Amino acid sequence: MSLFAPIPNQDESALGARPLADRMRPRTLDEFVGQEHLVGPGKPLRVQIERDDPTSMIFWGPPGTGKTTLAKIIAGITKADFIEFSAVLAGIKEIKQVMSDADRARQYGTRTIVFVDEIHRFNKAQQDAFLPHVEKGSIRLIGATTENPSFEINSALLSRCRVYVLKPLTEDEIVVLLRRALNDTERGLGPLHLEASAESLRKIAAYSSGDARAAYNILEVAASLTVETRLAASPAGTITITEATIQEAVQKRVLLYDKGGEEHYNIISALHKSVRNSDPDAALYWLARMLEAGEDPLYIARRVVRMAVEDIGLAEPGALALCMAARDAVDFIGMPEGNLALAQAIVYLSVAPKSNALYTAYGAVLQDVEQTAAEPVPLHLRNAPTSLMKNLGYGKDYQYAHDTKDKVADMQCLPDSLRDRVYYRPTNEGVEKRIRERLEEIKRLKQPASNRASSPARSRTKRESET
Repeated sequence: MSLFAPIPNQDESALGARPLADRMRPRTLDEFVGQEHLVGPGKPLRVQIERDDPTSMIFWGPPGTGKTTLAKIIAGITKADFIEFSAVLAGIKEIKQVMSDADRARQYGTRTIVFVDEIHRFNKAQQDAFLPHVEKGSIRLIGATTENPSFEINSALLSRCRVYVLKPLTEDEIVVLLRRALNDTERGLGPLHLEASAESLRKIAAYSSGDARAAYNILEVAASLTVETRLAASPAGTITITEATIQEAVQKRVLLYDKGGEEHYNIISALHKSVRNSDPDAALYWLARMLEAGEDPLYIARRVVRMAVEDIGLAEPGALALCMAARDAVDFIGMPEGNLALAQAIVYLSVAPKSNALYTAYGAVLQDVEQTAAEPVPLHLRNAPTSLMKNLGYGKDYQYAHDTKDKVADMQCLPDSLRDRVYYRPTNEGVEKRIRERLEEIKRLKQPASNRASSPARSRTKRESET
């Protein structure tokens, strides 16, 4: 028997040896729960399945949302050979063998569905190996991935597939699956005659974070613990799965997170945008999600420092110092104690006055640096440490600001082509309001003396001093 031969139906006598999640896997679309936006009546995936459309497809979604199940349902409906293997274990040699077998099967009128789990783990060469066979219809490729296919799947292969996005299951949908598992006497836990309240099942659903497989695993462990407790106490009475048993089965909630994947970037984006929107509660929530999922706290600290300079800036200069202190605290005392230092920084940034004036100013400067000529430094701004340089005009007409009355010299410091550029435009938020007023004063001081008397800023300053 070939390593990649179609998998035969499991002997029903061996059902008990298989995990509950595998035993309860839906066999038809009518049994399938969730993803109504794809498999509901008249929805795109259901239509494609019912029409037996041979187009290859990619299922993209979190773990436990039905990607493998849908692939097996499609194989059953189309009566095709179903070849399943994982990108974690297979290489080019195995792929070529599968393609060769599929080509031979096609000559005899047999259709082949190749299901590749974790397809994003295949490198470019491995993904390219599928292209000619998908193109000529030797196989119908169904790939499953938890990563964004736009970044992880070759564009050539992606263009030949339809991408379907699966969503995490809702708590109500998971409760339906758990109740079905408790009552199913053929494949589920029905023979154990277990009971569980709606609240208990909803607790499992909440812990599973939209992952049906995780929910089944928790239920299976809780059922085992319940049965063991009953046998140890007394064989009589109703067997009820309690919330305490569920808590014991769970131990610690497993959060959906991947340090190198899209969820990592989604959550740090949510954290940053919550801070920017001055929402400390949301910011603390996303911070906890990252920390409890095992994110490197120093990575978060670096991003927090970035928030301080990008979104607060000079509206609250102390924000940067506090965030650097939080970074040092995390590095010094470690975790979990350091999580409060990060929480303090996050809340401080959330309630601080906001300004992206520096961020915008530096972006404008970069644009000019890249798009304008790199003019030489004006002679009057250059040092003249040698007589030759002095004779060439280095430092000529330089005005030493400290020698002027107001410590502001009317001297051009930008190149001629950028003479009137204004990059930094402070807001009216926090300290930047004072900075804006100071810049207005500096601008007035640079004006010729004859214009100062009539300047509105000068008149305002005089009136304020008299009061």
